[in-house]
Amino acid sequence: MTNHLRIAAFVFTSMLVVMLPLARASEWDQKTVFTFNQPVELPGQVLSAGTYVFKLADSSSDRNIVQVFNQDETELYGTFLTIPDYRLEPAEEPIVTFEERVAGSPEAVKAWFYRGNDYGHEFVYPKTKAAALAKANNQPVPSMPDQLAANTTEPAETMQEPHVMEMKQAPLKAQKPTQEEVEIAQVFTIVTAPPPVAPPSVKPQPAQLPNELPHTASPLPLIGMIGILTLGTAFVLHYYSRSPKRAER
Repeated sequence: MTNHLRIAAFVFTSMLVVMLPLARASEWDQKTVFTFNQPVELPGQVLSAGTYVFKLADSSSDRNIVQVFNQDETELYGTFLTIPDYRLEPAEEPIVTFEERVAGSPEAVKAWFYRGNDYGHEFVYPKTKAAALAKANNQPVPSMPDQLAANTTEPAETMQEPHVMEMKQAPLKAQKPTQEEVEIAQVFTIVTAPPPVAPPSVKPQPAQLPNELPHTASPLPLIGMIGILTLGTAFVLHYYSRSPKRAER
């Protein structure tokens, strides 16, 4: 491999080293930005119209905990318990689904689906609210004890905070449209979601100058960027291949 080719390969792979950890981080926490043009309800609170960030908690063992932040992620609005929800087809774009509106209330968020996934995260509501939503929607709604709803707004730097542990250990039920309360397993299929991608490395390795281009698989969202890098590499090679001819003149 000539020096020019080695330089081009180094530039190309260095960019991939930067981009791939970013993509893995996004897959890990499923970070999604939503903008609501009217107030929406989450378990235990109402969010005003605005832009919010939905993320899975940074924990390999708590993939059913969702946190909601303000747009720049400087303020945590809530830490919420969810159960798996499923779609027949993967969501091409991030989706939030809503329950039917209870009279006098804003729309309640039912579930959140990350792009490319056929499984999502259905929010568990406090018992009283879940019963009202079940009646309005004519379908069961997962529930937890009312007193735990206040815990959603407590700060949660880790998943080991006492109020988070209490929420994770809450006895979950299902509120039926008939106002009957039953065991959650009677109406919801609680199965383990597909295993998450590995968490991003906190200490990325520096790029090494390769002898040849590595055969690295790239996530679909990066195809466009990789195409641009490929064109840039081609330009570099073309430029250097013409340089000696100009020098001879």
